[in-house]
Amino acid sequence: MASIRLEGDLELDPRAYELRRAGRALRLERIPMEILLLLVDQRGQLVAREQIVERIWGKDVFLDTDNSINGAIRKLRLALRDDPEAPRFIQTVTGKGYRFIAPVLSNEPEEPTGAPPLEAAAVPFGAVPLSEGVAIPSVAEPALPGVRRWPVILAGAVILTALGAYLYGSRPHPAVPATEGRIMLAVLPLENLTGDSGQDYFSDGLTEEMISHLGNLDPGRLGVIARTSVMQFKQGQKSLEWLGRELGVQYVLEGSVRRDHERMRITAQLIEVKGQTHLWARHYDRELSDLLAVQDEIARAVADEIQLTLAGGKRLGLSPPAALSPQKLDAYDLYLKGRYFWNKRTPQGLQQAVALFEQAIAQDPTYARAFAGLADSYALMVGVDTLADPEECAAKARAAALRALELDERLAEAHAALAVLVQWYDWDWETAEREFRRAIELDPNYATGHHWYGEHLALRGRFEEAFVQMDRARDLDPLSLIIATDYGVFLYFSRQHDRAIQQLRSVLEREPEFSRAYMLAYAYVQTGRFAEALALLEQWRLINDGPWASAILAYAHGRAGETAEAEQALERLDAFSRTRSSDPTPLVVAHIGMDHLEVAFVLLEDAYRNHSPGLTALKVDPIYDPLRGDPRFDDLLRRVRLGP
Repeated sequence: MASIRLEGDLELDPRAYELRRAGRALRLERIPMEILLLLVDQRGQLVAREQIVERIWGKDVFLDTDNSINGAIRKLRLALRDDPEAPRFIQTVTGKGYRFIAPVLSNEPEEPTGAPPLEAAAVPFGAVPLSEGVAIPSVAEPALPGVRRWPVILAGAVILTALGAYLYGSRPHPAVPATEGRIMLAVLPLENLTGDSGQDYFSDGLTEEMISHLGNLDPGRLGVIARTSVMQFKQGQKSLEWLGRELGVQYVLEGSVRRDHERMRITAQLIEVKGQTHLWARHYDRELSDLLAVQDEIARAVADEIQLTLAGGKRLGLSPPAALSPQKLDAYDLYLKGRYFWNKRTPQGLQQAVALFEQAIAQDPTYARAFAGLADSYALMVGVDTLADPEECAAKARAAALRALELDERLAEAHAALAVLVQWYDWDWETAEREFRRAIELDPNYATGHHWYGEHLALRGRFEEAFVQMDRARDLDPLSLIIATDYGVFLYFSRQHDRAIQQLRSVLEREPEFSRAYMLAYAYVQTGRFAEALALLEQWRLINDGPWASAILAYAHGRAGETAEAEQALERLDAFSRTRSSDPTPLVVAHIGMDHLEVAFVLLEDAYRNHSPGLTALKVDPIYDPLRGDPRFDDLLRRVRLGP
């Protein structure tokens, strides 16, 4: 279909998958665009709702599609500035369907480029158009081993096959610069089209799994933006130019997922940010019982189409597939739900995640990723829920991480989880570094692995190496608040206080309630800006009036010479210590600020006996500078394995 001009300076360009007004692209989601293309293609004719359902969702899909169609038509009318009461473009035929009634002002002649029309998005499963009259036939094979990979390969490989068709297709197109630098790709959150928000875990889970799978395809040449950054686009729309600028990507993958008890459909399209060119679009329909055959079929197509380009001409063979039981598929579904709640990073979310990971393990006791999720959950519970017993959580996290590695030594998440545990609770820095490096070796696109390894290096005073790792983490997860915050914390640790202030301020401007970014107050104190520090800390107390807020308030008042206010903050901190099991480290900080150095040394010994994770910052945190040079402090550094 050639480009079509309509009244009102409108132009519909099916090849670019764009509707433009006065040359400016209008943002339309996939379903409204597909309906518009269908209506324009059959302009003047009645298009029944059944035809729209078949175009968007396929035949024999027993789902409530009415709301989706109605919403899409509303979005179309908004984009076209069409009045439903006196329509100029889309006429509603009550109870029947819709008719496109606007005149076509001009219709550009078709150029013989050999490129297939965008309607190839609706070709039957198993035929991927490469040029006129050429298609790759489908080959149904048995499934790949490992239940945890079926939606990864199903969803991720669908889109990677699109990228492969683009790279290898015989029709003229700009080439992906596979040999010139690193391709950066963003997988936007898959849209949940079920109409049931309870299925968000499934679409979000597939998005995360797709990111992981794509990131492991050829990490040296293909970088994939991490989940934290892309999930910010789940609500609301951003332009492709904005995405390219903020995420630093050349390509965007977007799509949708719909599932009922028997069928599933995944749609996907690949967009080049430069020029906003829609390069490829496709949908896949299958019975849920056929998913295993689909994953193998698509995975083999990915190996043939993508690896040849990105891997420098090498074919990467796939292991012979093995059959999977329904219990393993059920375990994977529970795992997806667990990760959905884990990503909320709230006490309630983590508790739900633990329960779901344990259910997944009960379904499949050999499921390594469920054990890794359990380890991650228990490791985070100490930081998120102050009522959690650190010793108990550490023991459970350690057991889960070790079990995950017994089952699958190549699981990057498990290596990273174990590294954090031995660093925080054992002060075994050598083992931690080995495990972090192994995690990154296994998954170079694992942003969290680079972030946590960067923290490890910073705590050991190896700042040049730490910033290299953090720069890589920021490239992979550019919108992550915790990565941006810890970058500022590393600047603070390395005594670059002005830069730390600038960085941490920028985080709080984006999210005023992000608690860790209030370490900005630490940098203010170190530069003598006590009034700003105290004002910020009072604001922090409104958000999270916990032990650390009172500790730093006592520290700042003490450093400012405001003894009465410092004592008042210390009383609140003592109350926390009396009412719950508490890490002694906040008390240490408060007493250092008030120049109670002998008390601080006594409390540091308590922290050492409790194996407090707070002692991991002893070597680099400027707060401890008044204690440096004392033999007792040097001895403590040696016992925490941070000294000579």
